[in-house]
Amino acid sequence: MARMNEQLARWSQATVHPDMWVDPADDPRHSEGAGPEGESATLEDFLTGYRTTLRMKCEGLEPEQLARRSVPPSTMSLLGLLRHLAEVERDWRGWIGDGDPLPKLYGEPDGDFLGAVAEQAVVDAAYADLEREQAATDAALAEHPDLGERLGKDRIAVRELLVHRIEEYARHCGHADLLRECVDGRVGQ
Repeated sequence: MARMNEQLARWSQATVHPDMWVDPADDPRHSEGAGPEGESATLEDFLTGYRTTLRMKCEGLEPEQLARRSVPPSTMSLLGLLRHLAEVERDWRGWIGDGDPLPKLYGEPDGDFLGAVAEQAVVDAAYADLEREQAATDAALAEHPDLGERLGKDRIAVRELLVHRIEEYARHCGHADLLRECVDGRVGQ
């Protein structure tokens, strides 16, 4: 394991543009042709892109690497980010409905990061939790196609909720760039 003061060699899978994560033709986030039509489709496209980016940042790593914390005393790790975003997806559903919030996935505050330990079962569960919670939130929001509709106790607009989701993933993708570079020197795009 590299120490924080050791400089890792920067590397990439890209061959055409070595400063990129992958070659543009191999990037699952981009497709040929015109972008999405309309505000809803554009917001969903950005959310999907950031979700894919996060998964790309975690690809090919062992549980120990995913659970490696950034800069002590921070508890942030790539595995913690996966768990945190599953928890946040669940929390957003509480903003949509009028009922009580759903129970926390990982118990106590910061359980998402504190419980991110280097075990394959924890990694597998984190990916399953994230996929399940994303699908449930997506399904709940699909019932509200009007972006101006106000939902839940706080009367939050669907548009605001979608933009907030994009912001959350984008911010954490920035963290993931730095975390991944600390793990093995791989740089982001």
